[in-house]
Amino acid sequence: MKKINIKLQSGENMYTKKIYFSGGDYHELQEVFSDVPGVMSTAVGYIETVDDINSDGVEIVFNPKKMDLSMLMDILFAVVDPYTQKTGVYYVSGEDEPQVELHLNFIANRGKQPAVSCVGLTLNDPNSNPKFARKCLARASRLKKFTAADEEQQHYLRKHPEISTDIDLKKLKTYLRF
Repeated sequence: MKKINIKLQSGENMYTKKIYFSGGDYHELQEVFSDVPGVMSTAVGYIETVDDINSDGVEIVFNPKKMDLSMLMDILFAVVDPYTQKTGVYYVSGEDEPQVELHLNFIANRGKQPAVSCVGLTLNDPNSNPKFARKCLARASRLKKFTAADEEQQHYLRKHPEISTDIDLKKLKTYLRF
């Protein structure tokens, strides 16, 4: 398990963990997670896993006493569709693997919501026909290497506020109240 020590004003060390996410634009993901309480820092870069998956992504350094890994994944899957390619959660610590796998397993098994009539009757259950069921394509894997992108790419959207994004970041920040 990797441990990062960050100096506090009082001189004591704080325990932090790292998790890596991919999916969508990595600049947008960095902006989404930068202001989340308990997140100490973020960096965009390039992810390489033990399963030979290569992807753009964001590194999130967080304090697990202030922010839960499940909550971070909830935020990720609120802005990134787990039913599309290139979405992933990559962990460093083996202790995070069961939690990541459980979260993705939950997403994979929740299926589509059936259509309901105005009187509450189920009209068509897409989960009864496997052809219509959604398939979770988000991956989970152990990280092999993360290479941070150059400084110009870090916090790119803050440096270039005129750029439009697929995620309404202002609206998202009003919803993300902890």
